[in-house]
Amino acid sequence: MTPPLTVRQALQTDASAIARIHNQGIEERGATFETALRTVEGIEAVLREKGDRYPTIVTVRGGDVVAWAAVSPYSSRECYAGIAEFSVYTERSARGTGAGRAAMEGLFRACEERGFWKLTSRVFPENRASLTLLGKLGFRQVGTHRRHAKVDGVWHDCIIVEKLLGEALEA
Repeated sequence: MTPPLTVRQALQTDASAIARIHNQGIEERGATFETALRTVEGIEAVLREKGDRYPTIVTVRGGDVVAWAAVSPYSSRECYAGIAEFSVYTERSARGTGAGRAAMEGLFRACEERGFWKLTSRVFPENRASLTLLGKLGFRQVGTHRRHAKVDGVWHDCIIVEKLLGEALEA
């Protein structure tokens, strides 16, 4: 029987798993413009810098972190303090099992508790799995950034997605 998924705030001790999962996405070249692999020390530093304001949520199955979702500041301008950019990555072997969805749902709760009213991100059009998941989670596609940046010398477009949370959702 497959162990159940649990969701919680990331701990410093999760940095190795977060780096490993993020590096899978970087190596596959289908989810991020980043090409430099993450280090455990780098993830530990990011978790410390973000503190409690910008949560990182992990999904755990059988004691192992299998997905994570996190937010970062959208803008330094005070008027945008309730908007965050998010990322979500799932361990290759756990894709399609609900682990990414669970991480995102945990992130929604954590962000609403902190007063965020909107999450946004950019997704490669060819990343159909992410776009499908985000659609099921209530994100809407806002538009497309054409030739937003290059990966290995190749231009990529990005679909802009957003989801309202809390008070903004109810308005």
